[in-house]
Amino acid sequence: MNDFRFGPAEVYLVGFEGQRPDPATFRALTELVDSGVVRLLDFVVLAKSATGEVEIVELDDEGGKLDLDGFEPIAAGLAGEEDVEALAAAIAPGQSAALVVLELAFARTLAQKLAAAGGQVLRSERVPAPVVNAVMDILDQEDE
Repeated sequence: MNDFRFGPAEVYLVGFEGQRPDPATFRALTELVDSGVVRLLDFVVLAKSATGEVEIVELDDEGGKLDLDGFEPIAAGLAGEEDVEALAAAIAPGQSAALVVLELAFARTLAQKLAAAGGQVLRSERVPAPVVNAVMDILDQEDE
């Protein structure tokens, strides 16, 4: 059986008002990591000044600007500098964002089992939660 150390990774850029994400963001991530649903591979905070200058604050920065309740990413630096800079373009001046790279735990197990059975994933797509919920609402209305 193939033994994968990691499953597929997903990258999220989550925007916030102001120069730092709300601490509730960190609590939400901590809960998911603690539950085993996801593994945190990388995490970077980006802040864009009113003049458009981007500050990048990684978890392992010695400045200690982020209070993350002691959780650390498994692969800090996985999001490359070019990727981070490209994603920073999506942040409006005066706002911040958290760049979060997550591994979904079930996806690693699924990938292992598919490979062991001789299968391979040819394509994978994510449908955003708002789209799924909107479609389900429409289907529910049709059933009424």
